[in-house]
Amino acid sequence: MSLAAFPIDLHCHSLASDGSLAPSEVVARAAEKGVTTLALTDHDTTDGVSEAAEAARQSGVTLLPGIELSCQWRRRTVHIVGLGFDPADADWQEALAGQLANRWKRARQIAERLTPLRVESLLEKATEQAGGRVPGRPHFARVLVHEGVVKDMNQAFQRHLGNGKRGDVKACWPELATVVDWIRAAGGKAVVAHPRKYGLTATKLRELLDDFQAAGGEAMEVLTSGQSDGDLGFLADLCRKRLLLASCGSDFHHPGRPWCELGRLPGRPPKDLAMVWDYLG
Repeated sequence: MSLAAFPIDLHCHSLASDGSLAPSEVVARAAEKGVTTLALTDHDTTDGVSEAAEAARQSGVTLLPGIELSCQWRRRTVHIVGLGFDPADADWQEALAGQLANRWKRARQIAERLTPLRVESLLEKATEQAGGRVPGRPHFARVLVHEGVVKDMNQAFQRHLGNGKRGDVKACWPELATVVDWIRAAGGKAVVAHPRKYGLTATKLRELLDDFQAAGGEAMEVLTSGQSDGDLGFLADLCRKRLLLASCGSDFHHPGRPWCELGRLPGRPPKDLAMVWDYLG
């Protein structure tokens, strides 16, 4: 599917989670690509927002409060983007502290499971790769490449960190309804992230949306990187029938991946959809 330039990108990542650019660099790149409204949605943290906000003021980009929260739905991990919340809300900060603790626990378990690879100080090196923040699987993969255990990132995941491999640790995430409640209580909108990336059948996706909306969720991404032809029409129709707000974002993580670039989408949202950015306080 060919990519279209679009000035609103409400899903991207920085070094604050599993991206490879500093938050200020993400904002600068977004501005360079023609993005005028951006949400930095790092995984389970808003640590990069202050730096991004300063860069946004300097570049003229409108920065919206954003995050991508991990949660459980019927024993599956799904991601919910939060937009427009109050980052200073006390209960919100307490919830994020719990997510941070979950991520550190998971990182320690990954390091323990990879002990047979005999990489000295693996957790410390992965943490360094993450800029002192909680390391995820990509950071462990970079260490394995640097130490010569594998030849590249793809091999690191194929052999040690991909789904079902030794380093694939499932964290103890909160339930879907809990995460949606956190976002709503902090004044934000909850958005189902990249709904076609979970491997769900159409029936299962509708069931996910049933539970999401029952919990108070209001929006879903209809455009993001990696979609197939036909996904936009299907997801847009779900939004219409369910009165869901629509969102879109590149899910940018790293430069050099033209299929996943800031301000580039596999199409444009249909004009009749109610877009989430029009409903943020």
